[in-house]
Amino acid sequence: MTVLRIVPDFGSENPQQEASFYERLFDLDIVMDQGFIVTVASDERAKPQLSIMKEGGSGAPVPSLSIEVDDVEEAHRRAQQLDAEIVYPITNEPWGVRRFFVKDPSGRILNILQHTS
Repeated sequence: MTVLRIVPDFGSENPQQEASFYERLFDLDIVMDQGFIVTVASDERAKPQLSIMKEGGSGAPVPSLSIEVDDVEEAHRRAQQLDAEIVYPITNEPWGVRRFFVKDPSGRILNILQHTS
């Protein structure tokens, strides 16, 4: 058996508002809107991954989702423009990533990262 895709499913009282947050923060496209479910996606391909964590590293809380981007500074700027709550400051971590944590509209913690090495 081969895993083809892993899709996080988030509960939300307002899927359209939540999708808009991800669309504006990450330039994702709305690829499906059935009212009760809205799916955003990128054309990029990635290997399916699932991280099992005891803690978020450097004493940070365990995030709900990690999103790797090609420009973490731009993602941080956009998060600030959206008045999203930054819960872990932009930091260069000793394991070779620059990252910050932000809360989405439903309060989930997102680990936004860019590999530096």
